[in-house]
Amino acid sequence: MSNQVPEDGTLLPLMEEFYTIQGEGYHTGKAAYFIRLGGCDVGCHWCDVKESWDAELHPLTSADAIIENAKKFPAKTVVITGGEPLLYNLDYLTRGLKEAGIQTFIETSGAYPLSGYWDWICLSPKKFKGPRPDVLNAAGELKVIVFNKSDFQWAEEHARFVGKNCKLYLQPEWSKTTEMTPLIIEYVKDNPQWEISLQTHKYLNIP
Repeated sequence: MSNQVPEDGTLLPLMEEFYTIQGEGYHTGKAAYFIRLGGCDVGCHWCDVKESWDAELHPLTSADAIIENAKKFPAKTVVITGGEPLLYNLDYLTRGLKEAGIQTFIETSGAYPLSGYWDWICLSPKKFKGPRPDVLNAAGELKVIVFNKSDFQWAEEHARFVGKNCKLYLQPEWSKTTEMTPLIIEYVKDNPQWEISLQTHKYLNIP
């Protein structure tokens, strides 16, 4: 983690922020303001935003300014993603968003302690650094990226530890979509507690 990021989360390494349509998981198709924070040490080789990994590359930005930007858009929903956003204390940012009447969603690998005030937690665990029990317990959605056949068993191992109301999603890794999607379809037909998530924003050609 960058040494300059204050522990109270009043400044955060902002990689980008943009208004778009949520492309995947439970909230697919909904308008949302995305806040992407820099910094990640989970290191997935298929990551589609590797430029997010080095927090030092992304300017420390006032959480108050991020909140003001989010307030400008019609959808009162923010998705905080990364990188790995839980590298940082997100209490200050999410408290301010909630006070402004904005719903707060997070996408996280769950590898770090949970901070922040959340309306929805999407846990997308990674093999390189497993999720913590506190994040597993709090997740509203478990979204497992399927890169190869062994990921189905790995998905089931994590599904045992989430709450009974947690939504379960299998999502083909984008470069393996052609290969993995037929396997996911058959798996979900056989195991209907799971649903399919697709990266619809890539089909729609939006960020």
